[in-house]
Amino acid sequence: MAMRRARMTIAYKGDQFHGFATNPGVDTVASTIEGALAQILQEEVKIIPAGRTDAGVHAWGQIIGADLPDRVNLPVLMKQLNSLCGPSIAMREAVWTKPDFHARYTALWRSYRYTVLNTETPNPFMVDSAWHIMKPLKLRAMQLASDAVIGEHDFSAFCRKPKPADENDTFEHSMRRHVMNAEWRDLGEGVLRFDIRANAFCHQMVRALVGTFIEIGLSKRPPSDMRGLIVSGDRAQAAPVAPPQGLILWEVGYPADCD
Repeated sequence: MAMRRARMTIAYKGDQFHGFATNPGVDTVASTIEGALAQILQEEVKIIPAGRTDAGVHAWGQIIGADLPDRVNLPVLMKQLNSLCGPSIAMREAVWTKPDFHARYTALWRSYRYTVLNTETPNPFMVDSAWHIMKPLKLRAMQLASDAVIGEHDFSAFCRKPKPADENDTFEHSMRRHVMNAEWRDLGEGVLRFDIRANAFCHQMVRALVGTFIEIGLSKRPPSDMRGLIVSGDRAQAAPVAPPQGLILWEVGYPADCD
C-alpha cells in the first residue's frame, strides 16, 4: 500500500491530558490521536510533533506529521478525528506534504503565548487558561526585562536539563537558543499576554522566563536581573516556573516549500 506524508495542525486543551508524549497508563495527546487514527484507518499510525508540551500546557498550532495511506481523504479524516477526539482535541488543518517533511526538524521557529490575569478577583472562566496574580504588576518593568532575552543566548538559567539516558550518558545538551521576539501586552480588563518566538525552546524555558518576569513585575527583583541571569547560566538563581495553564503553543513556522 502506497503511503504519503501528511502535515496536520492540532489544537488541544492541555489540562485534559498528562502531556503530549505517549505515557503508558495515562491519557496523553499523542496516545489519544494515535488511538483515533488507528480506529479510523484500521492500522497503527505513529505521529511526530513539532514539540512535546507538558501536562496542562495547551496548543493552538501544534504541528504533527504522519505517514498515511494515499487513499485517505484528508477532509473526511479531519471530520472523523474531530468526532472521536473533540472537543478537547481538534484537527484544524490537514494537507499532504513533502516526503522528507519532519514536524520537529524542518521547523524554523515556534511561538508561545502566556496569559496572566492581573486582577484582585479571580475569573472562573479563565482558571484553565491564565495564571491569576492578585497584586498589581509593573508591565513596563516586565517589558524592559523581556528585551534582554532577544537574540542568541545560553538559556541554562531558565531550562530544565534533560535527564541522562543512563549512567554512561555524558552528552552535554546545548541550551543556546535564538529568540526572535519577546513582548508583553496589556489586552485590557487585567489580561496580560506574553508572546515569544524562537528557533526552538528547551524544557520549561517559557514558564521559567514568565516566572522571573512576574517577580520583576512584583518588584521582587529589578529588570536588569534578566541579563545577569542569562550570563550566570544558573537555574537556581531564576524564579520557579509559572504554572502550565497559562501557556499555549501558538504557531510553528516552516520553509515556504513545505506549504
